[in-house]
Amino acid sequence: MRQTLVFILMVGMWNACKPEAAGNTDVLVTVDKYSLTRNEVEQIIPRGTSSADSLLLAESFVRKWIKDVLVCEVAERNIGRKDEEVNRLVEEYRRSLIRHRYQKYLIESNLSSRIQEQDKISYYEANQDKFLLDKNLIKGLFLKVPASAPGLDKIRRQYRSREPDALEAIEKFSMQHAVIYDYFYDRWIDFDEILAKIPVQIPHVARYLQSHNTVETSDSLYCYLLNIDEYLLAGNVAPYDYADRQIRELMINKQKVTFLKDFEEDLYTDAVRKGKVIFNNKRKND
Repeated sequence: MRQTLVFILMVGMWNACKPEAAGNTDVLVTVDKYSLTRNEVEQIIPRGTSSADSLLLAESFVRKWIKDVLVCEVAERNIGRKDEEVNRLVEEYRRSLIRHRYQKYLIESNLSSRIQEQDKISYYEANQDKFLLDKNLIKGLFLKVPASAPGLDKIRRQYRSREPDALEAIEKFSMQHAVIYDYFYDRWIDFDEILAKIPVQIPHVARYLQSHNTVETSDSLYCYLLNIDEYLLAGNVAPYDYADRQIRELMINKQKVTFLKDFEEDLYTDAVRKGKVIFNNKRKND
């Protein structure tokens, strides 16, 4: 079964590289009356995925699809279709999905535009206990450079400097040689996020940040250079610019319940007034 499925998928992937007529959907696999097309499988594979990974993703998706169909058929045979109940549930889900998407649109197009910068600042200053950091933040510069890169010794001396000439030299060097060049003197970044790119273990991070302003190490292939210009330890209040998105979300969440309730009430009142909603008050025996 596995060999057959892999073969089918490989043929599908091969054919995917060939031009095809618009609207042509090649069936990749069929289970009784249900069919899965090659196009449906291709859509779940992210762009840029390697051939090997694409094949694994496709195979996993097809196998899951087959199992879902088989389980559904067994369920139908044993408990019956109950079309009315299924259709009711599908319709409820459809309405719920449309409602959710429209509510999201309303919130983004109405509440988001109402939030002014001064409103966010005032909210931030009045609710600082909501913006305590759960991570250590830094500002700085990070380089990952091949150990054999020409001029590396000079960059080792310059990467700690904020002087314009040094930064210009680092940028030019990085364009030619660096595997990673991350300039973040102007924004806060999670220190752990940077450490994950460096082959080094720092057991006491807070203590290290308080006594060091660089991380420099190398392995057989690369040299890693991190200059730490500023730091903020976990437990402190997050800087306003770092908390900006969270502030906006909290302010929107605070307003959206009332906003959506008022919106629905207005719809209801307007529909009743226009006669769109008709109440049937007759009793069965009338």
